[in-house]
Order: sequence, then C-alpha cells, then structure tokens
Amino acid sequence: VQLVDSGGGLVQAGGSLRLSCAASGITFSIYNMGWYRQAPGKQRDLVARIDTSERTTYADSVKGRFTISRDNAKNTVYLQMNSLKPEDTAVYFCNAAKAIGTKLNYSGQGTQVTVSS
Repeated sequence: VQLVDSGGGLVQAGGSLRLSCAASGITFSIYNMGWYRQAPGKQRDLVARIDTSERTTYADSVKGRFTISRDNAKNTVYLQMNSLKPEDTAVYFCNAAKAIGTKLNYSGQGTQVTVSS
C-alpha cells in the first residue's frame, strides 16, 4: 500500500495550492479519505475528509477556503487550498481509512506547505 502526497510548496498569503494524494495497493473506492496537518510542536489535526459517498467535512478553520475532492478512477484525492494564511503552514498528510470490513488505516509521507506573510 502506498499513498504519495504531493503539491506542497511555498506561497504568499492569499495564494492557492492544490495537494494531491495518489493511492495504490488499496481498493480506493471503499476508503474514506482525509487530509491532516501538523505544524511544528503541535498535534496532527484533521483538515478535511471525504467519505465513500463523497460527503465532506472540514475543520472550522478552513471552511470556505479549502475543498476536498476525490477521483475514484484515478485513485486520487485532492485538497484545493485558497486564500491561504500563514497559520496554514504545516506538513499535510493524506489518510485512507477503510470504510467497511476490517478497519485499516494508512497515511502518506506528508508534503510541506509554507505560507509567507
């Protein structure tokens, strides 16, 4: 199983980035997918989640600015991040949680997002 996160980088406040997470080795369509982030010295927090029925949830801090989506044909989940703020700076991790049957959970290696003021 492999989750490959990409798309991070350095951007000015107010800018946009699009993160991607390509999954392999799993039946992608039966996994709930999420993006988490972890800033230095802080815990890893949920940013956004999309379930197998494409219902989405967001952390209050990113509502209206971030959009999570998935493409089951490409085994890929995306996070479109707009109106970025310095407080969005963190390592972003993709997560896959099996929705049915045996509970399995996988994470990507993370991609750094840095927002300058």
